[in-house]
Amino acid sequence: MAVNDMLAEMLRGARPDYGWLSEETEDGGDRLAADRVFIIDPIDGTRSFMKGETTWAHSLAIAEHGEVIAAAIFLPMKDRLYSAGKGLGASKNDAPIRASRQTDLEGARMLAAKPSYDPTNWRGGKVPPVRRSYRPSLAYRLSLVAEGRYDAMLTLRKSWEWDIAAGDLILREAGAVTSDRNGGPLRFNNPLPQVDGVVAAAPGLHGVLSRSLAFWPD
Repeated sequence: MAVNDMLAEMLRGARPDYGWLSEETEDGGDRLAADRVFIIDPIDGTRSFMKGETTWAHSLAIAEHGEVIAAAIFLPMKDRLYSAGKGLGASKNDAPIRASRQTDLEGARMLAAKPSYDPTNWRGGKVPPVRRSYRPSLAYRLSLVAEGRYDAMLTLRKSWEWDIAAGDLILREAGAVTSDRNGGPLRFNNPLPQVDGVVAAAPGLHGVLSRSLAFWPD
């Protein structure tokens, strides 16, 4: 709450005409009439934070008419700042980052929670032979794919916008591809601020990964 209050005072004070959507602020719906909206997760990976671990993040984004145009994800305990601007590329601590060139699902390095690998989520019940990893913060998972340390990440549950908005732009500016679990584009500042899961991957991998899911339209 303290982080949320500090960010609200600083950001809303600087841009009073912007809407505001934060996990820790009651949503009154006024943001829907704004051209630009701050989308904020004061602490993403709360359980990691509570345990004294390092894999939690601050996630900040600005969406304009549903599309994220500026973003930052900061992991203070790791001193890592991921950032991006629309058309300006993505960086980690001011150094440019790029998504991986992986094109084959077999052996791909994927970040996902255990329930994502349930056979019912995959066409024909066939879970691909990927190398499985996990991080508690969705924002951090998205950033790791953007910098090419991992080839893909997915979450198949309804996802809150504040968890993923910043990562969406950072990924796209790093050359990765993002979508919901049905292959549709991610859009933000929705009346109910959720999207239908997230699939993010290297440009040569996203299509084959998406088509492997049971949710892909026939």
